Amino acid sequence: MIEILHPGETARAKDTGALVAGILQTLRNRITVGTNLLDIDRWARTMILEAGALSCYVDYAPPFGRGPFGHYICTAVNDAVLHGRPHDYELADGDLLTLDLAVSRGGLAADSAISFLVGGAEPPESVALIDATERALSAGIAAAVPGARVGDVSHAIGAVLGAAGYPVNTEFGGHGIGSTMHQDPHVANTGRPGRGYRLRSGLLLALEPWAMEDTAELVTDADGWTLRSATGCRAAHSEHTIAITDDGPEILTLAQQ
Repeated sequence: MIEILHPGETARAKDTGALVAGILQTLRNRITVGTNLLDIDRWARTMILEAGALSCYVDYAPPFGRGPFGHYICTAVNDAVLHGRPHDYELADGDLLTLDLAVSRGGLAADSAISFLVGGAEPPESVALIDATERALSAGIAAAVPGARVGDVSHAIGAVLGAAGYPVNTEFGGHGIGSTMHQDPHVANTGRPGRGYRLRSGLLLALEPWAMEDTAELVTDADGWTLRSATGCRAAHSEHTIAITDDGPEILTLAQQ
């Protein structure tokens, strides 16, 4: 299903996006060396419920997961990149942490992810990896204009990741979003320009470039959810929900400075 929202609905989605961005920013500021992933999940739960919002994750049970996810946020550490299920782990200095959050409020969802290094250690390879996903996200957003095609967005993302030397996996990528978290169209993280669905004003997309240092192959953790790099290399993931408008793409999940 592809939803096209009217302006009033897009405004409500912007409200949800601001909530998601605010929660992620608060969590990032609160997390330190020694923070437990389960505490992050509890903090997210409190903020979501206090805002009168609903988690898109707790009861989420797609075919690729093992049963309902059961948590309020995805926490992926180091070699984990997607669907990281919070567990009893205390973050160490230099850990590469990805937080991925999707909530619904007022009947509309927003989805965003950030990757960052915990503590004061900044391994240069990890800094470069995070930077590449952020630059790829910016390129994908810039390409998401009315009349462009999904393949144009995918190509823009893939060009940045490829130029940085990272293999690109196409199993999981961006997606449409609206009254539900995951909708068509699928937006792969690489593709051919001029192909696919033509973007229209009122369409919401969650664009999410992610990359692993030396492989495009994923393995599923014993928890049935967390996806890790097959080689054990580090991974990073950046995501925004955007609205296609007549004036160009608008980022709905941009944190306030």
